[in-house]
Amino acid sequence: MLIFNCTEAASNFFSRVSKGKKITPVEKPPSSVIEDDEVAEFAEQWLVHAITVQRKHVLFVIHVQTRYCMIFADAKKADVEGFVQRFSERWINGLMRDGGQHDLLRWVDGETMMERFQESCCEYVFYKRGHRGAQKHINEISWIFEDCAAEWGTLPSDEFSAGRFDGDMNHTPRSSKGHKDYYFPDEEMIVHWLRCYGGLDDSAVQAARERRMEVVREIRAFERQLAQEAQ
Repeated sequence: MLIFNCTEAASNFFSRVSKGKKITPVEKPPSSVIEDDEVAEFAEQWLVHAITVQRKHVLFVIHVQTRYCMIFADAKKADVEGFVQRFSERWINGLMRDGGQHDLLRWVDGETMMERFQESCCEYVFYKRGHRGAQKHINEISWIFEDCAAEWGTLPSDEFSAGRFDGDMNHTPRSSKGHKDYYFPDEEMIVHWLRCYGGLDDSAVQAARERRMEVVREIRAFERQLAQEAQ
């Protein structure tokens, strides 16, 4: 199940008024603290925040466990189904692109993975509650996004452009409670995805993680070589 925990701003974004009555999909959560929820398999906890940039609505969605984030520019107010579809497509496409770039597709059975995802995440719920740690990261990302939008003079024009910004943010080292060291959200999310939806055991997950880290080092070395040759 997809669980979208909404800040006050996000709750207002997903709500609308009809004939003087507020209509909202946002419900009261089972507990005030996300970590106090009853642990359920395939329960994906996300925090959603909304701001306005250049007079358009922008949603910031961050995975509480991995801090993997996605930014949805020019979002349509109160369009819940449209948001969920856009969210799911961006999430899946981003992970498949990451897997292809880092030689992880050998561990992926695309058909089985999608079946597990569709079965596990076909339902969703919106709760009104926050998360201090995830909100801190959203605030940092939103400041960077606003600066970039001001420099660009516009918001990302399509999902590919938005996905590139997602990629930059998700390859920024983060720290959070439960992690001893800094980590990269993109790496943590792909590992989470392979374990939950790819059905990989711990040894296969570790092998995939090590291969991804190896490819990252290879890419960095190649980029350094190109930079030296260009001098």
